[in-house]
Amino acid sequence: MSDQDYTPPKVWVWEKDENNTGWRYGNLNRPEAGATHEKELPRGKHPLQLYSLGTPNGVKVTIMLEELLAAGHTGAEYDAWLISIGQGDQFGSGFVGVNPNSKIPALMDYSVDLPQRVFESGSILLYLAEKFGAFLPKEHHKRTEALNWLFWQMGSSPYIGGGFGHFYAYAPIKIKYAIDRFTMEAKRQLDVLDRQLADNRFIAGDEYTIADMAIWPWYGNGLMNGHSYNDPREFLSAHGYKNLIRWKDEIGARPAVQRGRMVNKATGPLNEQLRERHDASEFETKTQDKLEPAK
Repeated sequence: MSDQDYTPPKVWVWEKDENNTGWRYGNLNRPEAGATHEKELPRGKHPLQLYSLGTPNGVKVTIMLEELLAAGHTGAEYDAWLISIGQGDQFGSGFVGVNPNSKIPALMDYSVDLPQRVFESGSILLYLAEKFGAFLPKEHHKRTEALNWLFWQMGSSPYIGGGFGHFYAYAPIKIKYAIDRFTMEAKRQLDVLDRQLADNRFIAGDEYTIADMAIWPWYGNGLMNGHSYNDPREFLSAHGYKNLIRWKDEIGARPAVQRGRMVNKATGPLNEQLRERHDASEFETKTQDKLEPAK
């Protein structure tokens, strides 16, 4: 039976993809939560321990940590441990203990009396912003606007990653209906951002905030830079979003952003990868000398 002829059964039954013939991570997925194996998480010397991968959601947090350090918040020093989702590290007992949803990134803060776990990238950004009093405006109106856009990203990006990205690039078969459905939404979201940035330097106004850090890895570094989804820029006519391109370039030029996007990166040129990060000096052997000051 072809996919076009598929009729959902009365009760869905999981057909495990033992040979991984579908999506590349299909053999790891399952319809229940919890750990699949015992594996403790490593712990480094810093109070903040990050367990992540250099995907858009992971990059949000490493950008935030690097921006905090650049702003002089020494307490934001951190260890970043690589979680290989292709190998199922996210289903180890230690990781599930930090994030029961088995998704990266996950953070442990040992600087407080009762060690605090923080999961979901948006929650981590908000936690760090409040902990250090940075990158989130204190004035009520501006704070609310930044949070509006933070939660916009959390609610919108699944359509980009799990929707557009999956069916455009990763699905084992091309389904016109699915690609058309999610392309329309992807372009609508790009237009939302382009209109917002027509009258604002940054996403939430005139201040650089966690809203920019949340949105840039998906819509700036991902869709608009062509680093994801087999470079969809031409397909999406991305060149037409002039305000978004201006913002994308400005954020991408920040040294802390350039460092953050390297951390836990396990693909691409080797000199752009810092698979694990335990000290700021580790950037010196990579591309630190090439990073230009933010304008």
